[in-house]
Amino acid sequence: MIRKKQKNPESDSINTIENSKNYITLSHPSLYFFSTLLLVMTFVSGYFFGKVNGTEKTSPTAIAPSQQAQQQAQQPAKPQISIDTIKDLFAKNVVKFGKGDKKLLMVMVSDPSCPYCHVAGGANKEIGAKMGPQFAAGTYVAPVTEMKKLIDQGKADFVWLYTNGHGNGELATKAIYCANDQGKFWQAHDLLMSAKGYTLINDEVKNDIAKSQIMADFLASAVNKNELKSCLDSGKYNNRLAEDSALATSLGVNGTPGFYLNTTNFAGAYSWTDMKSVADAAL
Repeated sequence: MIRKKQKNPESDSINTIENSKNYITLSHPSLYFFSTLLLVMTFVSGYFFGKVNGTEKTSPTAIAPSQQAQQQAQQPAKPQISIDTIKDLFAKNVVKFGKGDKKLLMVMVSDPSCPYCHVAGGANKEIGAKMGPQFAAGTYVAPVTEMKKLIDQGKADFVWLYTNGHGNGELATKAIYCANDQGKFWQAHDLLMSAKGYTLINDEVKNDIAKSQIMADFLASAVNKNELKSCLDSGKYNNRLAEDSALATSLGVNGTPGFYLNTTNFAGAYSWTDMKSVADAAL
């Protein structure tokens, strides 16, 4: 008697799948080419799109925009911010100008070591020219410069918060807090946000408290340098960095710079031309 060989359904299925894979691989090499091309195009488009807003995330170096997009997709949705939430900031221990009772309330979340913050600050013209045509003089209007005009005119109130956007701004931020104690916030801010300030912060002092004298000497034209050094060395503001960062997170700001004009959020180094209509509507 001759026995017929029994088929193994599982084995046949595996063979069929394997044969199908081989067929696809051999018959359609163009699939691999187009898949690779699609990945490259996605990265390139993501890179240039991310450059427009100019936001840095919390790492010592800027994260590639394609990675930023992936991180943002994983982050929880931004909280709904009410005008009362913005007003409440003025009751907290923060750098502030005004009582929070103006028609226009402005918030900036910044890091003195962040290049995009320097662009937005308006005191470092050199860095903007290196970061793309959208930040070039004549095209880009630094928002902080225009916001300060509204503050000086008594038309708007303002809060400044720190969060880590580039990794080297802790000592500089403490210096800003200390300068604010002397009523010299803007003077110290503008010096630190200059081209020389950027180099000092990122290449020389970084976050080293042992270099508090260097920081104090750099700001001597704006503040009492002895008082500033004493303030830095005392550790008075060691916890303030985390407090500011927590407030920034509560506002849904995870990168620098970040702005609020009343309840409208601008996540990135937007030109004032893109923000002005919101300010005008409030005023």
